[in-house]
Amino acid sequence: MLAMSKMKIFGVTIVTAAAAILATACNDKRSTGWEYAPNMYEHIAFEYDQKNPNFKDGKTAQLPPAGTIPLGFTRFDYPNTRDGYNLASTEVKNPLAMTQTNYAEGKVLFEHFCSPCHGMTGQGDGLVVQHGYPAPPSYSKGQSSRGGAMKDLTDGKIYHTVTYGVNAMGSYASQLAPDERWKVIMYVHHLQTL
Repeated sequence: MLAMSKMKIFGVTIVTAAAAILATACNDKRSTGWEYAPNMYEHIAFEYDQKNPNFKDGKTAQLPPAGTIPLGFTRFDYPNTRDGYNLASTEVKNPLAMTQTNYAEGKVLFEHFCSPCHGMTGQGDGLVVQHGYPAPPSYSKGQSSRGGAMKDLTDGKIYHTVTYGVNAMGSYASQLAPDERWKVIMYVHHLQTL
């Protein structure tokens, strides 16, 4: 009998606790309960397209201050002009060491980005040419549209051309990072000797 009354008391306690939890949990439908770190839910930062009273013009998205350079950005201070091309020819040199690794990576990059037009050996016989597009000049035998033999192109001239493009060749600055351009140039110098 005593055991039965203990079971009854225990059962009533469990039912009462469950009813209390259920009653308090359903009280406010919008409540998410306690917040451990409320600043994670109520962020105070402005979205880029929101008005922002902290700036004179009221815009959140601000232009960077004049003269700043993005992290990881490499400046190339030669304009996309004939004078810039000629100046780059004399002043710009490949900053990377001529190593087997850099050369091998340059070859792979050339095959992926340049060979569709220039061909695997730089003779201007890529797949694009086979489909009727004009052929670029051969690196070893051709003449540059800017004057001089292609085999005599310097680091600076090639880097300028890859960065800005020339004639039918567009800029590869968005496809090849500066160090990748230098690796390609190492391989192009090899193709100039073929």
